[in-house]
Amino acid sequence: MTSETLTTGNPVLRTPPASPAAAAAYFGASLAFHADVSDVAAALEADGDPGFVVLDSRSTASWDQGHVPGAVHLPTAVVAERAARLLDPAVPVVTYCWGPGCNGATRAALALAELGYQVKEMLGGFEYWVREGFAFETWEGPERRTADPLTAPVGADDCGC
Repeated sequence: MTSETLTTGNPVLRTPPASPAAAAAYFGASLAFHADVSDVAAALEADGDPGFVVLDSRSTASWDQGHVPGAVHLPTAVVAERAARLLDPAVPVVTYCWGPGCNGATRAALALAELGYQVKEMLGGFEYWVREGFAFETWEGPERRTADPLTAPVGADDCGC
């Protein structure tokens, strides 16, 4: 492969990959800021305190439609006003919103970080929580849907990631 192919012929490599050291720093930092749905669910299902609290940053109507069991409801717009009443600053917070197309969890995480909380964002949000087949609560009670085979392994407890 020529350098010309790298810069003009291949859209993936048009911008060359980062150095291994830069990639390690970037991906290491990404893991400090994000958690995936499966890891959050596994930690919540394990015996004992998971060491973090899950925060749903969506509206009340969205919360009523469905939310992660045990999550704290704190809409993004009121984080600064209500966080101190609902959250212990010594306990890390994992935020979520609707899904990958919504940045409400990112905005809530920013607001919490600015208030001094340790925070991560749950990748995939409530959409992927449901799509991966985890139980959730609605205003009518508990619910669970079959896992989507495009987001969760069929017949296995672990995706192997």
